[in-house]
Amino acid sequence: MFDKLHAVARQVGHVIVGKDLQIRQALACLLAGGHLLIEDVPGVGKTTLAHALAISLGLKFNRLQFTSDLLPADVIGISIFNREKNDFVFHPGPVFTQVLLADEINRATPKTQSALLEAMEERQVTVEGVTRDLPQPYFVIATQNPANQIGTFQLPESQLDRFMMCVAIGYPDAAAERALLMGEDRRAMLRSLPVAMHPEQLLQAQQALREIHVSAPLVNYVQALAQATRQGGLFAEGMSPRAAIALLQAARAWAALEGRNHVIPEDVQDVLVPTVAHRLRPLKSTGSSALASRDLVQQILKSVPV
Repeated sequence: MFDKLHAVARQVGHVIVGKDLQIRQALACLLAGGHLLIEDVPGVGKTTLAHALAISLGLKFNRLQFTSDLLPADVIGISIFNREKNDFVFHPGPVFTQVLLADEINRATPKTQSALLEAMEERQVTVEGVTRDLPQPYFVIATQNPANQIGTFQLPESQLDRFMMCVAIGYPDAAAERALLMGEDRRAMLRSLPVAMHPEQLLQAQQALREIHVSAPLVNYVQALAQATRQGGLFAEGMSPRAAIALLQAARAWAALEGRNHVIPEDVQDVLVPTVAHRLRPLKSTGSSALASRDLVQQILKSVPV
């Protein structure tokens, strides 16, 4: 069942060249039932990665460009009066899909960003007192420009905490960049991608993830890591219980992609930084807050014994 995900990874890897780790992290996040935040400069393939994943998994895909004048109704939908029916009819917004690409999410105001909170956490949307379920599986991929760029807003902590993972794609190496320059247009490649894994198979894989065994000593290790973020004066607030649950679920997904039916400490270590660093705010930072958080989480990883 999990072998299908490897086929998806190989197919996406033909489009996003030289970024096997980031593709694997995105698939682990999806398999664990989480949402993904991709933070990087424009033009490195963030949107292409989201689109390639959606096509390869046979999922319905919507892209929403976040701007400073975007309103919550533009995200979740609005009721419009229908003269023929003499009643208001709800018109669903882009959030009603299976994969929502929230492009440049930090260019919208916090009010608009909050329109996604219920959708991401509860897989439902409440409009005018009526609650509507979202399609399953449901996966939000948001891209974020660096905070020092003009026209960006800082994401609230409540929003960041709803993203299971935050990854950076980064610039390609010389060989990968040459393949991009000499190869086929990426948009044309997207149009020709076949479905490598159907949505029903993805749902089965997500349910099967519960069978990945987690031992009591490994839970102790996760708790020790969480406790280390709450002590020592490194962060304003430490890991929340929701962050610890996300870490354990991401480690399960990583173990499944590695072909194991149980989680080992290395799985936790591999997913710790992308799962935890974006949720933590350093007390003292001399440079980029994101980079400082990643460095501090790496320090914690080295200091907590297995």
